[in-house]
Amino acid sequence: MPTEIPLYMQAMVLEKPGEPLVLRQAKVPSPGPRQVLIKVTACGVCRTDLHVLDGELPKPKLPLILGHEIVGMVVCAGEGVTLVKEGEAVGVPWLGYTCGKCKYCLQKKENLCENALFTGYTLDGGYAEFTVVDERYCFPLETLVATPASAPLLCAGLIGYRSYGMIGEGVSTLGLYGFGAAAHILIQVALFQGLKIYAFTRDEDTAAQQFALKLGATWAGNSSDPAPVKLDAAIIFAPAGPLVPKALADVDKGGVVVCGGIHMSDIPAFPYRLLWEERVVRSVANLTRQDGIDFLTLAPRVGIKTETRPYPLAQANQALEDLRNGKLQGAAVLVM
Repeated sequence: MPTEIPLYMQAMVLEKPGEPLVLRQAKVPSPGPRQVLIKVTACGVCRTDLHVLDGELPKPKLPLILGHEIVGMVVCAGEGVTLVKEGEAVGVPWLGYTCGKCKYCLQKKENLCENALFTGYTLDGGYAEFTVVDERYCFPLETLVATPASAPLLCAGLIGYRSYGMIGEGVSTLGLYGFGAAAHILIQVALFQGLKIYAFTRDEDTAAQQFALKLGATWAGNSSDPAPVKLDAAIIFAPAGPLVPKALADVDKGGVVVCGGIHMSDIPAFPYRLLWEERVVRSVANLTRQDGIDFLTLAPRVGIKTETRPYPLAQANQALEDLRNGKLQGAAVLVM
């Protein structure tokens, strides 16, 4: 039977950066051409949401509904929709629109599109009972069930996977700096492919270190600790600039340090010798649709299991504060 669509919905709204979200009754949006209306099952809570909330990412759409790790069901399709159908389970990521015309889009680098729009930042997102998305920027969940456990795959999983693709070939030892939502998914992919993982957490965060070891890390310790072996590559998920020279000191000659976050505090000055011997520092910007297709195809083969803590929609502020204060293992997920 078709899903009955109400006139109004509950949504957690950002009215001004730096202030808590407000629970509001909002009108259910109508899909335009090539858009679909999704009844949200769950939405993951991402550190990027904190950066938007805190005003560290400039010029958000205001008022704004946060959230870009969305799983749900298509309940209404706008004119011209052909890629998904009503009743289909889908996932919605951070990248919400690209122009297809700028030099980056034409070079198959849509993640760098000059006119891109982003779910939960410049487009309303999933901290609500319903949301509207461009059909081109949602993924049919053919082999994954649209449950709260799937929500972190749509950003933490995807950005981790894109970061992982930046480390190059021939890597056998990989350091993960910051062991939260992205790292706890990526470690499962890396172990599946035979790598040894060295997990670096906030100093004295023994719970996160034990979590990493439980998931199969070879070693887990404080971010200030030197790596017990020379690493082939490192991925930094924590938004802490001082970890860049630290990771450079930990990687071997020719090693790659990937910065996997959208925001990071300033990187302090460091001696050239840390970069010398062909070490590389690079950032990751967003994701492409192909990243989503590749990762969501791989995930069931790996058998990825996410560690999640559910929160009702009205407790979104609490979920964000728990993430800010390092009180989570894995990911927080808002369940509608």
